Amino acid sequence: MIRVLIADDQAMIRSGLRLILDDQPDITVIGEAADGAEAVELARRLRPDVCLVDIRMPRLDGVEVTRALAGPGVPDPLRVVIVTTFDLDEYVYGALRAGAVGFLLKGAGPALLAEAVRAASSGDVLISPSITLRLLRHIAPVSNKARPAVPLSDRETEVIRAVARGRTNIQIAAELFISLSTVKTHLASVQQKLGVRNRVQIAAWAWENDLHHNAGA
Repeated sequence: MIRVLIADDQAMIRSGLRLILDDQPDITVIGEAADGAEAVELARRLRPDVCLVDIRMPRLDGVEVTRALAGPGVPDPLRVVIVTTFDLDEYVYGALRAGAVGFLLKGAGPALLAEAVRAASSGDVLISPSITLRLLRHIAPVSNKARPAVPLSDRETEVIRAVARGRTNIQIAAELFISLSTVKTHLASVQQKLGVRNRVQIAAWAWENDLHHNAGA
């Protein structure tokens, strides 16, 4: 059972999210927070598998909550998915740089919401499709300094390219004709070699190093 914490300052939104998620056979909502500070306190105490966090909240906003729970230097980071009405680059960018593993618009619908929770729980990243490519183009220029060469195998490079195109583990397995466990093994190896913590950072590395195109494209 995937244990979820919901943080949103609007009671109606919290109730709606809870109804959708509690209706899923493999997801249960274990807590609700009405502001950012309460979200951090509850998350640290309850240790949910996934935190659904609104971007605009009193006391601490979604980016500050994400940084507190999943940011650089947090020894045992929680998995944070931002759920928001606002499709604004600075929010998306700030949240993902702070350590979020997903970004979903509130109008995305129940199926995508449940999928985002499952993806976050299993270590995948789900970002609303309308955001992904624009986001990565935005991340790309962040690091212009020359990076040391990383010894990647051809298969690892293919996996990185697929991640940069927003593919899930299941899609990567199908595209490359390999098993799901093999995909996860390659991803673990890639994260170690690149020194990154999640799929968003793998994708950002791919864009920074111009690896997001298909081979030969």
